[in-house]
This record gives sequence, structure tokens and C-alpha cells, in this order.
Amino acid sequence: MPTPIPFTRSPGRTLGVEVELQILDWKTHDLCSGARRLLHYLGKSSKLEHASIKPELFQSMIEINTAVCHDVAEVRRDLLNAFAQIRVAGEALGLEFACAGTHAFASHEDRVVYPSERFRYVLERNRHLARRLSIFGLHVHLGMPDGDAAIAMMNAVLPATPFFLALSASSPFWRGEDTGLVSTRTTVFESMPTAGTPPTFGTWADFERHAEVLTASRSIDSLKDLWWDVRPSPVYGTLEVRICDALPTLSETVALVALMHAYVARCEDMRRAGHEFAPPPTWLVRENKWRATRWGVDAELVVDQRGTVRKLRAELERMLVECEPYAQRLGCAAELRRIAAMADGGCSYRRQREVYRHTRSGAAVMQSLAHEFVSDEPVVWDRLPSGA
Repeated sequence: MPTPIPFTRSPGRTLGVEVELQILDWKTHDLCSGARRLLHYLGKSSKLEHASIKPELFQSMIEINTAVCHDVAEVRRDLLNAFAQIRVAGEALGLEFACAGTHAFASHEDRVVYPSERFRYVLERNRHLARRLSIFGLHVHLGMPDGDAAIAMMNAVLPATPFFLALSASSPFWRGEDTGLVSTRTTVFESMPTAGTPPTFGTWADFERHAEVLTASRSIDSLKDLWWDVRPSPVYGTLEVRICDALPTLSETVALVALMHAYVARCEDMRRAGHEFAPPPTWLVRENKWRATRWGVDAELVVDQRGTVRKLRAELERMLVECEPYAQRLGCAAELRRIAAMADGGCSYRRQREVYRHTRSGAAVMQSLAHEFVSDEPVVWDRLPSGA
């Protein structure tokens, strides 16, 4: 028998959200190593009641974590409060912030590591791969009652991850070049040996056995080293969806959280009614992830083992119809309705490319992202503030 991994039971359909932000110099819009100054300033002045602000691997990053939330409205409240406080701190320190999967023109070689034993371990073990991790994501924790429920919902969520990735995709640029992808962050991250598409499991005991082998072989130091697109987080009692790029506006972030919340609620009801969520074919999950990484909401997805393909947009419309009653029940129907508008042309990768097409300026792209973070409104390229 494998060594048991205790799973902390979550009290109902809870939510927790982590958002990784870019710290920018307000004059150049380049990444800026401002995390230590920012945290010092907030340590003296912060009045956060719920969310927390934490350092990340590099000093040009900061992570915002909500408290355990019981609905999407609480997620919005926590993030809104935290974003407001860091904007005030940024004004005092000459910093601004952007929320997107990659920076448009910064070089990862210039990044300064945040002083932490954990971060030193990550860099020492993974070397060049970790040095490239100047990338920024959205992680959503969905409360689970036990480990077997988490594995069942992991199997249910994996086929849906291309939708989450396509809607969040906000990293078409890398080191000043358009990569031709909509989520360059995804390809950078999955180069890590324990990141990307996860192995699949039938039961919690299967996961425990896998974790035991990885630990015994020193492939991982702890479960924190499993940076899969979707993973169980037994300490928090959640299933954590990690595939998404960071989204530029709070409203887009909350809309995607609402979609995940409603989708998992529907799948939980199906499981209670007797539906079994078998592990999906790994090749299909990987293929559809690639298609979402390359083409975003314009992708065609493989929907069965015979190779049938359907447009992601059409499949998303069906998902939204199925999730609508659950969103109504969970109090997030208004947020869910924003998803359709995002798919109809509002995704960040398109907006960034439109700004660049008209300005030929990576700085203008970053200025547009900084403006979106502050205004909570998608930018129209020819209405940018002056100074780009």
C-alpha cells in the first residue's frame, strides 16, 4: 500500500485564486525588480483583511492570493482590495503593474531572483529551465471533499482545460517577438520536468502511489514540485487548475473563475448521479492543449478517439449553456455571461497584437496592459493614454 497522503476536507464549493503580476518601471514599461521595495512598503501600510501578497521566483513578480472564498463575489472583493493597495504602493514607488502571461519585450536573463531558500532550490535543480520562468499565470483552487473526489474532478476538468487556456491566453510575445502562439507562457512552463500535462489516475490511491515513487526517486522534493496544468492540492483540500495565463483585467479573471466554478459544480452533480469520470486519453489532452496554445478560441478540438474535430467556439457555446443553471445557483451568472464576449474577440492576445500592429512598439503593448489593469477595461488600440 502507498504511504497515505492526508486530504484536508474543504467546507463546500470553496474557491481560492492566485494571480501573478508583472512589476513594471512606470517610465519604460520594462520589468522592474521592485518586489522587495513593494513588500516593505506594504508591510508598513497594508490593511488587507483577506487576500495576501507574496514574493515569487523573480523580483519583477508578485503574487496575489485570495482567502478561502465561498463564491465568486468574494473572489472579486479580495482581488479588488489587493489590486487597489498595490496600485497605491506603486504610485509611491514609481512602479506600475500588468497582468499577462509574458512581458512583451523583457529578457529573462536580466531577472533578479528573490532571496528565498525555496527559490534557490528551484533554480539549482532546474538551472536554465527555471531561469526562463519569467511567466505569469492564474491558478484557481476548487474545494473538494476528499481525495477521490479530487481525482474524479481532475479527470473531468482535463478535457475542459483547452477552453480555459484559450480564453486566458495573453502571451503572444516573447523577448520582443511575436511567437505565432497565443500562449507562449504555456510552452515555456511545460519545459520543466514536472510541469505541463499531468499523468492521469483512476483513484486517490493511484495518485498516492505515483507521488511516493516520485519522492523516493528524488524526482520531487515535495508535492509543491508538481507544477501540472491541473493537480490535487491535499494540504488545501482543493483541485488546482494551473493552465491559465494571467488575464489583464479583474473582470476577465473573475469571469473565468465563474466558468470553472459552474463547470465543476455540474460535474460534481453528474458524479453524484452515478457518472464516472474515467481518465481521459493523454494524447487527446495534449493535442487539444497544443491547439489552444497555437490558435486560441479559433482552434478546432479533437472530440473523440476517432479523430472528429469541432470548433472550440461551438463547443464553448455548448458548455456555457450547460453551465448557466449552475452559475445561476452559485450567484455568478453575470460573470459567466462575460465569457461569450471574451470569445467573440476580446481575448488579450488579440488586443496585444492589434496594439503592436498599429504602433510597432512593445512598450505600447505593455502600456496598454498596465492601463487595462488599472481601468479594468479592455484597451482599444487608438484610445490609449498619451505617452506610449
